[in-house]
Amino acid sequence: MQEEVYNRIRLNSLTGKYITLDHLQPVLENLKSKFSYKELGKSVAGKPIGVLKAGQGSFRILAWSQMHGNESTTTKAALDYFNWLAHSSDSEVKTLLSKVSLYLIPILNPDGAQNYTRTNQNGVDLNRDALKLSQPESKILREAFQEIQPHYCFNLHDQRTIFSAGDTHRPATISFLAPSVDPGRSISTAREEAMKIIVGIKRQLPSDITQQIGRYDDSFNPNCTGDRFQQQVPTILFEAGHFHVDYHREVTRRYIFLAISSAVYQIATQSFHWENRDWYFDIPQNRKNFVDILLKNAQIGEEIIDVGIQFEEKLYQQNIRFEPKIHKIGPDLPFFGHFQKDCEGQKVTLTEGRLPVENDLVTQIMLNGDNLLSKIE
Repeated sequence: MQEEVYNRIRLNSLTGKYITLDHLQPVLENLKSKFSYKELGKSVAGKPIGVLKAGQGSFRILAWSQMHGNESTTTKAALDYFNWLAHSSDSEVKTLLSKVSLYLIPILNPDGAQNYTRTNQNGVDLNRDALKLSQPESKILREAFQEIQPHYCFNLHDQRTIFSAGDTHRPATISFLAPSVDPGRSISTAREEAMKIIVGIKRQLPSDITQQIGRYDDSFNPNCTGDRFQQQVPTILFEAGHFHVDYHREVTRRYIFLAISSAVYQIATQSFHWENRDWYFDIPQNRKNFVDILLKNAQIGEEIIDVGIQFEEKLYQQNIRFEPKIHKIGPDLPFFGHFQKDCEGQKVTLTEGRLPVENDLVTQIMLNGDNLLSKIE
């Protein structure tokens, strides 16, 4: 899809990283006029959790987003996709909706979304609750899985800015995973199909992003929902990551939209069967190669050192603040920086003139009279 077409169907009412159920209600009300919507249950704090359904086809797909409340990029992208389905007059879309039934739980963890936390209201990581099913949100997802009996699942997440696509200087703007089904990482029929769909997505994404696609670690964890569901049906983990200066993930959002679009199309046409599963392993595995800010060869006190700074995301008055925090200090730090500056031995002043300490918040980075933070924000 051309960028100008995407920009026409993009839901401009959903922007930034802080996306809550309140933000979604007007969007859902509009989409309800085109698609069916059903409330599945309520969160710990009593917020409704519902599912949108598009299409009447025989291939059933279940997707869920914001299982972690502070991971909202895929929510925006998935609802953009539903908006495209709702307003496209393309005959191809009508054919698509005759082949698939797409179910989307836009926010599985509305309390975490409201609080901007990974965990739910009880402090439980829902993606580590697949065995115990101790939380109402976990039970809702499992019951939806059992009722819908999907043929395919999309597990939609965000990943941190630390990840690179392989051992490179390129950020992992999108990462995928066909979760393992056992500790031996066997390739079952379901997992093989998930791998082939991922290969098809990578092949179909725009060329400007193909070097920034990573593969998530496939260590088996029976507590994770994707690993459990993969034991029954092909399940794909989508991870929305960092694109240059895109901290609110609005660029990444489009790539996730295209990835979802590709996956649904492959399922509708069953074209993924022609893909080579071995190419899945050619996708470079994620590495933790990045910090948000890297100061090289900075004179701090009497030393020439490197300083790695990572942003912490904090909710403040309904907005997300990116607070710089010192991650690592030392000579020749083994990182790349999304913002990188070789200070060439010049004096750098941090945190009101105090010497840097790991885990200390940074309010200024002064070099030659300029605050470098002002160039980043």
